[in-house]
Amino acid sequence: MSAKVSKQAIHRRRRQKDWASIIKMSVTSKIFRTANAPRSPPDETESSVAQAMLDLENNVPELKNELRALQISAAREVDVRGGKKAIVIFVPVPQLKAYRKVQQRLTRELEKKFSDRHVVFVGQRRVLPKPTRNSRLKQKRPRSRTLRDVHDRILEDLVFPTDIVGKRTRVAVDNSKLLKVFLDAKDATSLEYKLDTFSSVYRRLTGKEVVFEFPAVPTHTD
Repeated sequence: MSAKVSKQAIHRRRRQKDWASIIKMSVTSKIFRTANAPRSPPDETESSVAQAMLDLENNVPELKNELRALQISAAREVDVRGGKKAIVIFVPVPQLKAYRKVQQRLTRELEKKFSDRHVVFVGQRRVLPKPTRNSRLKQKRPRSRTLRDVHDRILEDLVFPTDIVGKRTRVAVDNSKLLKVFLDAKDATSLEYKLDTFSSVYRRLTGKEVVFEFPAVPTHTD
């Protein structure tokens, strides 16, 4: 009897190990390290995001087909004003267009799973240094790899699906700069709760101070 139980226990443990390996492989398949992504193994945040996306792919029929082909390149937590946290999900730039099709629904579903954190998506872009006279790279640097362009794209990624309708830079007496970014007022109701998150994430990624606002809509009186 004990030998029989022992064999059953061994088989059960083997099945559990096999199943755990399958789950681990599935999670790993959702993480694609692009050239400028971290080289380290996925950390807890990245594994949690990948697992959450797999769960949505398997359990939300409306997202199944779209999520099957989507991957992340990295993910990290960022502190937000007021003691809160946000999850920044970096995605391969070639997949951004596909992400845009489901991003609003995907963001809502992920924020349900990570109920104490906001979720934002950013393309995993790379800044190339400005060529110098002694630089080995003689080819012209693509505009999309300049610091300014990458920072502009980060702004656009953060606030999607709304549009940036204006920017203004304010210079203080100590020469410090504050960028004001004005967003489309029609999206104020759905995105206003995330403005501090946008500012904190942008500062973490670029080192620049920015404030996001919705311009006041003038009211007409007779």
